[in-house]
Amino acid sequence: MTTRIPLHRGKALHMLGALLGLSAALGACTPQTTEIVTTASVSDDYRHRHPIAVTEASRSIVVFVGHARGGLSGSQRTDVIGLAQTWVREGTGAIIADVPIDTPNARAAAASYQEIRSVLMAGGVPSRAITMRHYRPEDPRTLPTIRLSYPKITAVAGPCGLWPQDLGPNIDNVAYNENRSYHNFGCATQRNLAAMIDNPADLEQPRPESPAYTPRRDAAFEKYRKGIATTTTYTESDKAKLSDTGK
Repeated sequence: MTTRIPLHRGKALHMLGALLGLSAALGACTPQTTEIVTTASVSDDYRHRHPIAVTEASRSIVVFVGHARGGLSGSQRTDVIGLAQTWVREGTGAIIADVPIDTPNARAAAASYQEIRSVLMAGGVPSRAITMRHYRPEDPRTLPTIRLSYPKITAVAGPCGLWPQDLGPNIDNVAYNENRSYHNFGCATQRNLAAMIDNPADLEQPRPESPAYTPRRDAAFEKYRKGIATTTTYTESDKAKLSDTGK
């Protein structure tokens, strides 16, 4: 016994088979990959290639001590006072004094440390913020010194001097072929700018406004109330003129 399929139903099945075959063919031609290709992924801006980072670094000075001197010279005392002043302003940790032992100048270094400690405390550093550590020099030919150091927040950039590509024409030199700046471009500028910044917090946020100068503001308001010009008159400026031409 033969079962006959209605004509309209047969056409529908035939069209469905054609559509399935076409979708399979198109699927075979489409590459099955999930990789996303991003063009210009490396920034051409030197501020992005060599960013300025805010981190914690060490500030230190060295005090040279002779074997027969147990105190500080005038210039050394000035250096220690300056260190105390900067620690009060920017220090984020204790001042560590590395003092040599088992050296010809060990006794003089111990006496010098006591004076250093007194100078630091006189400069505003509390006694609990001064720590001493002993060390033995590795090279006996060098003069052992007292090193004073403390951590501080600082801005850094670099390292500079990296040349991953040639500057001249090269088939692999993307910067030259696309007329882009070389990798090390701008690094020295960023590094110098980071070294000149007094307060690294200025890179992240502005400083608060200082209060207005009240006496000057009151004087200007009083002139305005009386209908007088509020501009300042500088009578000394005319004295500096060398010629009266144009009057």
